[in-house]
Amino acid sequence: MYFRQTEGSDEKKFQRIHDGHGLIKRRNLFGSFSNLPIQIEIWELDEGVSEGDHIHGDARPLEEIYYFLEGSGEMTIEGEKVLVEKNDGLMVPPGVGHGIKNTGAGPLKMMIVWGISS
Repeated sequence: MYFRQTEGSDEKKFQRIHDGHGLIKRRNLFGSFSNLPIQIEIWELDEGVSEGDHIHGDARPLEEIYYFLEGSGEMTIEGEKVLVEKNDGLMVPPGVGHGIKNTGAGPLKMMIVWGISS
């Protein structure tokens, strides 16, 4: 047995996240099928769209891994501006302030993996 998802058949969500600017297209991968203690999503941000700065603290201590599939942008991590582009990866531990903005021409597409940190 196996599970397959295709981009054409998936339900996509368009959401404003953490008081960011614009709507982020979100695609969850196997969230209702997997027993792993993680979530995996593909996010696509149009030009100028952002996820607002936020912290996953004690109440929900998430660790997040970002892997950039296409485009370019700027992450803010604890107030520092970090440029990101295709094939870059970043990990943000719990309790660290962060956000992302598409500063490039064209979409910024990324895979995000997160789970509760122990």
